[in-house]
Amino acid sequence: MFGENHAHIFMNALDYRQAVRDHENGPDEKLIREHLKAYQKLQVSFVRDGGDYLHVSQRAREIAPEYGIDYRTPVFAIHKKGHYGGIVGRSFETMEEYASLVKEVKQEGGDFIKIMTTGIMDFDTDGTITGSALSFQEVREMVHIAHEEGFSVMSHTNGAEAVKEAALAGADSIEHGNYVDEEALNIMAEKGTIWVPTITVVKNLLGKGRFSDQVLRKIWEQGKENIRKGYERGVKLALGSDAGAYLVPHGQGILDEWSCFQEILGDKEDLREHLLEGEALIQRKFRKV
Repeated sequence: MFGENHAHIFMNALDYRQAVRDHENGPDEKLIREHLKAYQKLQVSFVRDGGDYLHVSQRAREIAPEYGIDYRTPVFAIHKKGHYGGIVGRSFETMEEYASLVKEVKQEGGDFIKIMTTGIMDFDTDGTITGSALSFQEVREMVHIAHEEGFSVMSHTNGAEAVKEAALAGADSIEHGNYVDEEALNIMAEKGTIWVPTITVVKNLLGKGRFSDQVLRKIWEQGKENIRKGYERGVKLALGSDAGAYLVPHGQGILDEWSCFQEILGDKEDLREHLLEGEALIQRKFRKV
C-alpha cells in the first residue's frame, strides 16, 4: 500500500474549529489513536504530516510505532505574519525570526521544515489563490536557512509563478501546486522537485453543495490535465491527500488520491512504480537531521 505523503492528524475531515477545540488543551490521544488505527487498517505504514501548532503531530509521531507507522512531522508549519498559514503553524516577521523558528523545529526534533509561500485555492472562483505570494527572495532565503540546518523543505505553494519560484529556490517538495503551467512543470522536472498534488481535495467536494460544482469541475479538469502533463514530463510525483481536510478522511484519503490518479492517467504500466519512487525519495529526504 502507498504511504500518505500529506496529512494533518489534528484535523477531522469535517470541522476545523471542532478539531482545534478537541486539541486546544493538549493533544487528544484518543482521537489520534483513532486516526492511526484508520491508517493501520489499510496497511498504510508511512505518514508525512503537514504540521500544526497544537503539538498533535508530535504526539502522533511518538505513538505511531505502536501501529507499525513511520510518522514524520515538521512539528509546525512556518508562515509570514499576515499571510496564509495560521491554521497549521507559527509566524515570523523577519528572517531572524524565521531562523529562530527553524532552530526551534530542530530542538523539538522535527523531521523537516514546512513553509507556506502562498494562500489556498478560492473555491468560489476558478483560478484564484487567496492572499498574496511571498517574494522569490524571501522563499529562496527561507529554503537556504532550512537547508543550512540540514532540513529538507516541504513547500505549501499554489499558482504557476509561485510554484516556479519555490522550485527554483530549491524547495524539496511542492504541496498542492494548483494552477501550474508548463514552465512550472518543466522546472520541477529539471530540479527534481517532488510534487504532491492532493487532487482528491477537489474531487471529494463535487456534488456536496458547499461550493459551485461548475467551478469545482473546472478546477478538477485543469488539475487532471496538469497531472497528466507533469507525469509525461517526468515530474517526480507522490501521493498525498491532505488527509484531515474537509471530506478527506484519514486512511481513506490516500485510497481516494490513488483512485484519482488512476482515473487521470489510466492503466499506465509504470504508474504505481513512478509514485512509489516519489514516495521513496520523500522517505529518504524528509527525515530527522
